[in-house]
Amino acid sequence: MANDALLSSVLELGWSSYQSISVDRWQNGVNSHVDDFVAEEVPVVLMYNGVSHVVMLATPTNLDDFALGFSLTEGIIAHASELQSAKVYQRANGVEVQLKIPDERFQGLASKGRNLTGRTGCGLCGATTLKQAIKPSRSVASDLTITASQLTSALYALPMQQKLNQLTGAIHAVAWINPEEGMVELREDVGRHNALDKLIGALLKRNTDFTCGFMVTTSRASYEMVQKATAVGVSILVAISAPTALAIRLAQESGLTLIGFARESSCVIYSHPQRFTE
Repeated sequence: MANDALLSSVLELGWSSYQSISVDRWQNGVNSHVDDFVAEEVPVVLMYNGVSHVVMLATPTNLDDFALGFSLTEGIIAHASELQSAKVYQRANGVEVQLKIPDERFQGLASKGRNLTGRTGCGLCGATTLKQAIKPSRSVASDLTITASQLTSALYALPMQQKLNQLTGAIHAVAWINPEEGMVELREDVGRHNALDKLIGALLKRNTDFTCGFMVTTSRASYEMVQKATAVGVSILVAISAPTALAIRLAQESGLTLIGFARESSCVIYSHPQRFTE
């Protein structure tokens, strides 16, 4: 059971981010009937200029951030200012996000191929060709370096800010760390790609300079996590778990420092190690 303070903080995220259910809990040979909290995931349809483009399963919080981040990292828009409006509507069987973009950007959606349903953990769901699946990466350049102590501080702060995961135990998070200020922003979602898009959207609204900080994710570092980070110019991506081989190759090619298996006293640097110092 969550304490009252934690429950209150999560309630602010939105009424549908979790559900309370009755469960039978077995522990040390004793069975008890208790209330538990489980993470919610709902279909979220992104509609551009009135036309459905993709349906993703996501945690129904910060969906305006998600829509902006997804639109930019998927190349639907080139700049945050091109998202002219975003309106979120609760429907009986999910959430509808209606987005308005310039006509020339809307015409380009026909070649994107993302007109299918994306599962919660899906990275490339909806891509219909190899060209659409593996997109050219953006080269990143930054003089940013981080120290072992700065990374340790970020890892220490991360679980304390994961309010929804503390409640449900089923949520990924991605955080933005400024080495001088510490953790600046964090977003949570049942899908790691969704959490990253939410964070990018939130940071775009703050006019963040993506060369001045680094990202930490509670998930593995897949290809698309690297692709989305480099799309906005992030130069350091830290993962709690492992990267994939494709993610490493993309990081090497794009100039991204990719760090995996991050712990308070250890980590593995897979590409461009010059940005990490003791």
